[in-house]
Amino acid sequence: MRRKFLSLLAGLPAIGLAAAVQSNSRMKVMIKSAWGSSDPTQASFPFHHARAFAEAGHEVQIYLLGEAVTVMRTVVANAILPVGWPPLSEGLKEVIERKIPIHV
Repeated sequence: MRRKFLSLLAGLPAIGLAAAVQSNSRMKVMIKSAWGSSDPTQASFPFHHARAFAEAGHEVQIYLLGEAVTVMRTVVANAILPVGWPPLSEGLKEVIERKIPIHV
């Protein structure tokens, strides 16, 4: 009985997500990051995720604070190579081309 109840609860977020996707609602997304060059994979996430949200038709903004501010320097951005993701310089270039606001 408990397993049946838990399986019903586990399915609820998916149902809500499916409803949001089906309604074609446009979301406003703010992506915040404080990760800098010390963790290249985490530092690149805001840019690659922002691009993905923008491609899906959502309104996106990026907010950088702390060490993340340093990734906006061209030299630093070119040096960041995340594991399993394209280089940060590619993600940053696409974000700029899409005119996604970056708050530093």
